Amino acid sequence: MNAMKIGIAGLGTVGGGVAKAFAKSGEMLGVRAGTPLEIVAVCDRDEAKREAFEAPQKFDDVRALAASNADLIVELIGGENGAAPLLVEEALKAGKHVVTANKAMMARHGARLAALAEQHGRALKFEAAVAGGIPIVKSLRESLMTYGISAVRGILNGTCNYILTQMEATGRSFADVLKDAQALGYAEADPELDVGGGDSSHKLALLTALAFGVKPDLDAVAVQGIRHITPEDIGFAREFGYRIKLLGIAKKTAQGIDQRVQPSMVRAGTPLADVDGVLNCVVVDANEAGSFFFEGRGAGECATANAVIADIVDIARGNAGSVFGLPSASLLALSAAPSGSAASAFYLRFQVLDVPGVLAEIAGHLAQWRVSIESMIQRGRAPGEAVSIVMITHETKQADVERALATIAASRNVIAQPCLIPMESK
Repeated sequence: MNAMKIGIAGLGTVGGGVAKAFAKSGEMLGVRAGTPLEIVAVCDRDEAKREAFEAPQKFDDVRALAASNADLIVELIGGENGAAPLLVEEALKAGKHVVTANKAMMARHGARLAALAEQHGRALKFEAAVAGGIPIVKSLRESLMTYGISAVRGILNGTCNYILTQMEATGRSFADVLKDAQALGYAEADPELDVGGGDSSHKLALLTALAFGVKPDLDAVAVQGIRHITPEDIGFAREFGYRIKLLGIAKKTAQGIDQRVQPSMVRAGTPLADVDGVLNCVVVDANEAGSFFFEGRGAGECATANAVIADIVDIARGNAGSVFGLPSASLLALSAAPSGSAASAFYLRFQVLDVPGVLAEIAGHLAQWRVSIESMIQRGRAPGEAVSIVMITHETKQADVERALATIAASRNVIAQPCLIPMESK
């Protein structure tokens, strides 16, 4: 029986994990795949990394790997542009299947690459690109299709979830906990892609495409990170019975598909709220079929390598399928809901001078934009000093709340940008 020949580009943590898994369990994986699986080529610009791998062919140029005798290319280079999409394009044109863990590339170029894969009759799979070891891509593409999907929500970045969990547990600031996360290897030296919400937006764009049969549209995702979250916000959330999580949310509405990455108040005791540390989770609302909850490791050598190898085995079995669950010609252009049209209750925190009339001033501006208050906390009295006023609104449109806050922020009695956090109803 002829083996399926595999070439790997990008020999970092995940590439090493794939190689170790084949060394340990390659024979069993071949049995599951129905054909032997063999790593025949590797590619990396770093010679030391290439030499550390046992493979007959070793390249420093992705074009050479694409032209090799491999039947399937695993792209683990990363990056939205440059070598990664070049390799995928060249490999597909050369008649090779592709497995990738590259969320940024798929979020930006996924529709075009899907059409190229179909044109050449080859598979393009990306399970490892979203939520690491959680099999959410396969579930959305193949399992949860009968009744359609109304919403997808999830904790899609382990770095942010670790930081928020530690801030809650210790009362320490964002900056302090970020330093710990970097020391532990959970955050990069430049953490902005994680803490700014960009990483989550890449993953959300792909989940949206899979859930709603649309082309990935990264530019339609509204993104807010977690740098502005304070221990005070986390403490107030606890008092109201909530926890703060960075969520990616894609929801079908009458006005279009709403895609948001933002810190959110999640009711304590719910499965979503109970996901701690570096774990990820995804909740899929599948209409009549009900709600489905997926939880697991969103990154790391073994979890991500497992997802990569699952795609390899799937392709070896002959399970190609459409990249996003539908033929590329059937994917619709995303019709985005208007910015700020999402409605919910909101947590609002104002840092103000404790002077007569400041509360009435804030309430008046909120009323002007039809924002009504359900509950409020004001701590202590410190005439002339800074104090926090915290409010929970009734359900209202985010755009109206933002307009009210813009007016309030201009007051001489408001000494910091107001904090706004949506509250998830379930």
